[in-house]
Amino acid sequence: MKSIFATVAVVGLMFAGNAMAVDMPADGKAKCGACHKIDTKLVGPSWKDVATKYKGQKDAEATLVANITKGGQFGWKMGQMPAKGMGANEAQIKDLAKFIMTL
Repeated sequence: MKSIFATVAVVGLMFAGNAMAVDMPADGKAKCGACHKIDTKLVGPSWKDVATKYKGQKDAEATLVANITKGGQFGWKMGQMPAKGMGANEAQIKDLAKFIMTL
């Protein structure tokens, strides 16, 4: 019985680890990390807060791409984000938006 329980626990942890693994784009950390963290508000909102704000909205990822590209305040009552953050290119912005929406 103990071996069955142990096997189920190990298999469950293997799948849980894969389901929870999130690959943050390196450029997102390097270019955006000065103002944003995954779960801590800094100069800008945390990425989890951004994900919560847009979850369930139609075209949420496309909206994030547009917002990151043009910059702005977006109702956060914080400083204004510069266009393209810290110089991210289009591919980096798309990767970051996709990552944010996984949180």
